[in-house]
Amino acid sequence: MPALANALIALAVIALVVSRQLRAQRLDTERRFWLLPAILAVIALRDPKLIDSTHQTESVALLVASVIVVLAMGSVWGWTVRIWRDGDGALWAQGTKATIAAWGAMIALRIGLYGLGSALHVHQSTNALLLTLGALLLVRGVVVNWRARSLEQPHGVSV
Repeated sequence: MPALANALIALAVIALVVSRQLRAQRLDTERRFWLLPAILAVIALRDPKLIDSTHQTESVALLVASVIVVLAMGSVWGWTVRIWRDGDGALWAQGTKATIAAWGAMIALRIGLYGLGSALHVHQSTNALLLTLGALLLVRGVVVNWRARSLEQPHGVSV
C-alpha cells in the first residue's frame, strides 16, 4: 500500500479513536476491541519493506523499540480512562486530560524514534506506524476491559 495511503489510514484511525475517547461512551466488554488492531497488523505485516534490508539490525531494533514504547503507552492510556457504572449498572468510560497527555507523550516518543531512524539512515515503512498503532489500540483495549471487569458488579447485574 502506498505510504500516503498508510499515513492517511493512521491519521484517520487516530482522529476517530481520540475523538471517541474524549466523549462518555457506554462500554461493552463483550465488544471485539481486538478487531481493528488485528486489521491494522494484517495490513502492516503484508509489507515486505517493513524491515529495511540495507540496515536490518537497526531497522529491527527501531521496530522493537517502537512496539515496546506503544505497549507501555497503551497501558498508560488504558489507565487514564475514567470508568464508572451508572444507576442501571451499565459501564461507562471517558478519556480525561491525562488521556490527552498520554497521546501527546506517545506521539512525541514516536517522532523521536522516527528522528533516530532518520539519523541512522534507516528507511522506515509507514506500515510500522500501522503495526504499532494496532499494538497501542490492543493494549489499551485489554487494560480498559480488564479494569471494567474488575469493577464490583451490582447485585443482580452481570457484565
